[in-house]
Order: sequence, then C-alpha cells, then structure tokens
Amino acid sequence: MPEYRADRALPEQDAEQAGLTIPVGLFALLAITILALLGIGTRYFIHGDLNAIHFLLSLFFSVNLLICYWEICLYFRLDYIETRTGFWHERRRESGRSPITEFLVTKVPLTRVLSSTLWADVWATYSQYDSSYSDRRTFGYNADIANGFVTLVPTLILYAAYTADLLPALFVGILGVMLFWQWTYVTSVYWVSFFVAKRQTLISRRELYTYIIAMNSIWVLCALLGLYVSIHLIVDGNYSVLGY
Repeated sequence: MPEYRADRALPEQDAEQAGLTIPVGLFALLAITILALLGIGTRYFIHGDLNAIHFLLSLFFSVNLLICYWEICLYFRLDYIETRTGFWHERRRESGRSPITEFLVTKVPLTRVLSSTLWADVWATYSQYDSSYSDRRTFGYNADIANGFVTLVPTLILYAAYTADLLPALFVGILGVMLFWQWTYVTSVYWVSFFVAKRQTLISRRELYTYIIAMNSIWVLCALLGLYVSIHLIVDGNYSVLGY
C-alpha cells in the first residue's frame, strides 16, 4: 500500500524508512470510535446504563469534532489545497480511480497523523466533486471553516452535558437549539448553493448521491434528532429525554 508524503500523492516510500504507518481512513475511523467511546463509556461508568439517543449523538459529536479539525486545516492550508486539487484532478484522469478512495487507503506515518498538510488532502480530493472547497469565494468554503472554528467548543459542551448531565437542562437545551438549527440550516443552504451553481452537471449521479447528498445528510438528520432532544430539555427542564 502506498505511503504518504506532502509533496506527492502516492509516493513509493519504503515502509521501514517511514516507521510505523496507518491507512488514513483507518486512523479517521479510530479517532471517531475513540471519541465516541469516551462519552458512551463515561455515561456507563457514571450511570450504569446506555441510551440509544445518547449513543447516536455521541457518534455525531465525535464525527463533528474530527471534521472541525479538518475545517481548520481548510482555512490555514487553502493555497496548498488549490495546488493539490489540480494534482488529484490529473491523477483521477490518468488512473480512473476515485481520489477520495485512493487517499483514504494511503498509509501515513504515525508521526504525521495530525499534520495539517495531510488533512488538506481531504479537501483537495473532495474538490473533485465540489470545487467550492478550493475557492475561498464560495459559500461551501466559508460555511465549513465557520463550522470548524465556531462549533468546536459548543460541541464539546453539549457532548459533556449529554454524557454526565453537568449543566442545567434549560441552558443545554437553548445551546442545543442554536447549534443544531444552524447545522440543519447551513447544510440545507449548502445543497441549494450546489444545485443553483449547477455543479451537479459536472459529476456523475453516483458521485452526487454519495459525496454530496449522503455524506452531508448526517448534518441534517442528526441535527434534527438534536433539535428534538434540545426542545425536550427546555420543555421538560431535565434530562429525561436522554434516559436520566
């Protein structure tokens, strides 16, 4: 399997020279799993039970925390992403392979798993399906960097509160309504902007449903569940909706 280096997409690098390596996609999956299990395990340790809604939102919060880091990388490494977008375009044309798939199976040294240069390639490969992410003038680009910087701390607060009912339910409910509604709204506007710009004409139907519709649906469906929980926190004045 190929190894990762910042100046090339899939360099032929000896694994022993690179040290311990891990596929990019596997690292992302492990990061999400560990973050989710921290909340689920903490709830079980404190309360001795599990809850389906808490489980789903713990998973969603964990995904968003990782995405927030990627979105911060998007802001700081845009010039590099613009260059890499061209590289992946040529590689896709020559190989016929999916850039996202090729990137996710690429091995990276453990010493580089948090490199902003590495995760900039997330956006360079996604730009093959939506060019917004290599153009600072677009709604998609600005909406995502805003999510990275603005929702990181509220996500952590809600995650901790849902896990250990640390804060008053009314406060958590109000914060949740604000956060979950903006996820629902911004994702919906992103879809509208995508179709208004007619970017769907530049990709296949499979790519449209896989990378644009399905991948972004998480921030609508889970946000709607979060709105349901938040409204109950406000109306009930307690955490009973989460099984406490």
